[in-house]
Amino acid sequence: MATSSARFIVHGAAAASKPAPYPPGSHPRASISLPSAANASSIWGSKSIKLQRIATFSPAIKASAAPVIAMAGDTPSRGISGKCFVVRDNIDTDQIIPAEYLTLVPSKPDEYEKLGSYAMAGLPPHYGQFMEPGKSKTKYSIIIAGSNFGCGSSREHAPVALGASGIQVVVAESYARIFFRNSVATGEMYPVECEARICDEFHNGDDVTVDMERDVVVNHSTGKEYALKPLGDAAPVIEAGGIFAYARQTGMIPSAA
Repeated sequence: MATSSARFIVHGAAAASKPAPYPPGSHPRASISLPSAANASSIWGSKSIKLQRIATFSPAIKASAAPVIAMAGDTPSRGISGKCFVVRDNIDTDQIIPAEYLTLVPSKPDEYEKLGSYAMAGLPPHYGQFMEPGKSKTKYSIIIAGSNFGCGSSREHAPVALGASGIQVVVAESYARIFFRNSVATGEMYPVECEARICDEFHNGDDVTVDMERDVVVNHSTGKEYALKPLGDAAPVIEAGGIFAYARQTGMIPSAA
């Protein structure tokens, strides 16, 4: 874990040179408390630890929008279940959130919610309706995608818009590097890679579970499951609410007063 910690410090220092999409301590989603850096490596592999996200934003934004990583019964303790929305290759950031909406400020709860209402507004019509008219939250929890998801500009608004819309995880064949990094840095959603090209086998509205305990994605509509690539050291950063929250919680940088 020492190697990964050093890498995150470098990322955090680089990110500090430009404004974050929201001020430190005002992440509009939710955050959790993590153990010390020495114990961080045990978090992801433990089946017994249940982590609770604590809402730190306006009650107008529902805490249920945050990823569900602790569930009871037969559901995996590190699993996200819901209906999926399916896209294919080379979905760029202008399709995820068109440039005309980048004036919205995610640190303001009403504008964060509005940003989510415009998520995927640039998609071609043949993909279907991601957001119902007049809604600010999508009925989908999971996006299934092909290769090079999040290509194009480096706008951090792209993963923020998806998180604000209610998307908890994207399962793609591959990601544009900067989009993947922005997803981890903002803590808005999980960018998970799949070993197989599942976007050709899933359909909009399929009931899906992304099991990050066993590293599989299950399509309950077909009964099939597919192997995922582990998120590894990126997982605790996302669970913490982003790179700055993770750095504070593990003592890499001083906690906000």
